[in-house]
Amino acid sequence: MLNKFFAEVSVGQHLYWTFGSYQVHAQVLITSWVVLSILVLCSLSANRNLSIEPKGLQNFTEYITEFIRDLAQTQIGESEGASWVPFLGTIFLFIFVSNWSGALFPWKVIELPNGELAAPTNDINTTVALALLTSFAYFFAGFKTLGLNYFKRYISPVAFLLPINILEDFTKPLSLSFRLFGNILADELVVGVLITLVPLIVPIPLMLLGLFTSAIQALVFSTLAGAYIGESIEES
Repeated sequence: MLNKFFAEVSVGQHLYWTFGSYQVHAQVLITSWVVLSILVLCSLSANRNLSIEPKGLQNFTEYITEFIRDLAQTQIGESEGASWVPFLGTIFLFIFVSNWSGALFPWKVIELPNGELAAPTNDINTTVALALLTSFAYFFAGFKTLGLNYFKRYISPVAFLLPINILEDFTKPLSLSFRLFGNILADELVVGVLITLVPLIVPIPLMLLGLFTSAIQALVFSTLAGAYIGESIEES
């Protein structure tokens, strides 16, 4: 029944797992579980023996936490920003590790019956899901903070802008998802083609550039997510 209501967004070939009457991209689940396992293991290792003077991995994770906290406070505000640090931090770290896994892990060495392994963010369904989570987050923030007054934003500054303001809520997740998907897919395709054509030295600078742009994409996504949440809680 679910397949009748949800259209599949698919690029290339995929290995499918079937749950009841619903099919999922198995290779995306596999790589997503790897990314989540890395995050969980790093978090547990860093916070197993906490000390007042952080060292090593604990110092690194505290630096990331402070970075996300500053980002949240800048985009959302001093008072509300702290409560959104877990959400923005999770989004940032998942995208960051996913993007880097596509550049650093030899996914293609592992052969599948159909399709191939790649970064989770290489699949448009993953980026769409992240964008929809962001949309739900800023709707939730707006209703929680402003209640029914949240709807005033659709007729501000003048009522005839209602269609445009509604359309904006549809374009936000589209731009978030396609920006991330397009950049990661393009980077992996370019590096893959160059490795095939010139397998020695030429691809290395592009791989390093890919690591940089992958980190930037994670930052851009989480920054825009924070900006949308901050915008939704502003008084009209």
